[in-house]
Amino acid sequence: MKSFKNLLLVLFFFTANLSFAQIKNAKTETVKVWGNCGMCKSKIEKAANQKNISSAVWNEDTKEAKITYNTKLTSLSAVLKKIALVGYDNEMFAAPTEVYEKLHGCCQYDRPDNKKEKAKKIEKEEKVETKVIVKEEASTNQNTVDQLLNAYLKIKDALVNSNAANAASASAKLFNLFKNINMESLGQSHMTYMKLEESLKQDAEHISETTEISHQRDHFTSLSKNLFEVIKSAKINTTVYYDYCPMFNNGKGANWLSKDAAIKNPYYGSMMLGCGKVQETIKQ
Repeated sequence: MKSFKNLLLVLFFFTANLSFAQIKNAKTETVKVWGNCGMCKSKIEKAANQKNISSAVWNEDTKEAKITYNTKLTSLSAVLKKIALVGYDNEMFAAPTEVYEKLHGCCQYDRPDNKKEKAKKIEKEEKVETKVIVKEEASTNQNTVDQLLNAYLKIKDALVNSNAANAASASAKLFNLFKNINMESLGQSHMTYMKLEESLKQDAEHISETTEISHQRDHFTSLSKNLFEVIKSAKINTTVYYDYCPMFNNGKGANWLSKDAAIKNPYYGSMMLGCGKVQETIKQ
């Protein structure tokens, strides 16, 4: 029996190390994450783990999580925010009270008063943001694909101006549209969208979670490519230009969408604002 347990331990650490090894540009940090039991461990690690991007191992005794993440694709704060949103306070974020209270009784760890107050503040801010988004969506008569495009264009404009904070805010609204999308409202583009949905969500979420503009621009490349495929398969109410910058990504190039024929490069901003060309035009 003892040898069997030892074998299980070896397999566990081998699997954990293999997971970390698959993460490129890896950085590992150890942080406090509060919880009580094996059930907590499972939920904390599941929230943090994202294939080839981030991984975590939580220690029930020390209340510490060893988090390894790809520094070019995410950040420690982004991983810890996900952990907080499933109910677990940590060094950077407090879990929303309503989420904490839904944890199983054995998982409800002791929370200092300052953590509770911080959690209430986060909940209030999230509710205000939701109301703003709902108001914006209710005020438009555009179809769903036009809404996605216009939300995307706000990210593009923010990157043109090299404004990472505005890009993050605009991307949070695009991510919210993706999360609440009605497939039927996509019309003939819904099959294309379904194939690309997870990638679209992932890129929008990553851009919203950081103010590191180089990281935002990296995710903007694939966000642009995938949204272009959706728009090409849809009926929209405007002409869209698919622009191309040959220099970005070490000369591999990158595309973006625009409603303007004039080139305004979101990958370099004012440094090379006019760098690029119109590669394709979508007209309905």
